[in-house]
Amino acid sequence: MKRFEIPVGISARHIHLCLADLEVLFGEGATLHPIKTLMGGQYAADERVTIVGGNGRQIEAVRVLGPLRGDTQVELSKTDTMFLKLQAPLRDSGDIEGTPGVTLVGPKGQVTLEKGCIVAKRHVHMSTEDAMNFELKDKDLISLDFEGERSATLNNVLVRVDASFTLELHIDTDEANALDVKPNQSVVYEA
Repeated sequence: MKRFEIPVGISARHIHLCLADLEVLFGEGATLHPIKTLMGGQYAADERVTIVGGNGRQIEAVRVLGPLRGDTQVELSKTDTMFLKLQAPLRDSGDIEGTPGVTLVGPKGQVTLEKGCIVAKRHVHMSTEDAMNFELKDKDLISLDFEGERSATLNNVLVRVDASFTLELHIDTDEANALDVKPNQSVVYEA
């Protein structure tokens, strides 16, 4: 049996914007200003917005990630959805059909989304070389073991493969808190 260690990354709430929504929120001709490079050509932008739920509750200063997408998508934790009183489903990133919307407020305007709010499924990013070593392919589902004081096994972890990806498990803040994830922690995959 082969044993692999995968670094753990915590994915906090964030928003992916389309061009039309970016211009409403930040003004005509607005662009995103990268402040931190992420994997796969993505980046954390300096821009932030406020999310307003149907109940009027707000989550302020939510980070926008770039580059722009075809559709605006809001990724929240289950705790966030409970606070905003949303029934956001657990989904793969990009799968927003039939999801609830929210209102986004920026410095220049606001956008009310008809759809777009999800709780992102846990997933592991890996390069094509890593996938070959792990003997896995894109969209496989695997189990990963957290060792230590709050040991646990995460099942149904989606594998995402792309040549530009760096090996890393992405879990949301709820999962990270439940597992007491520490900085620079790894998770174990056995094949």
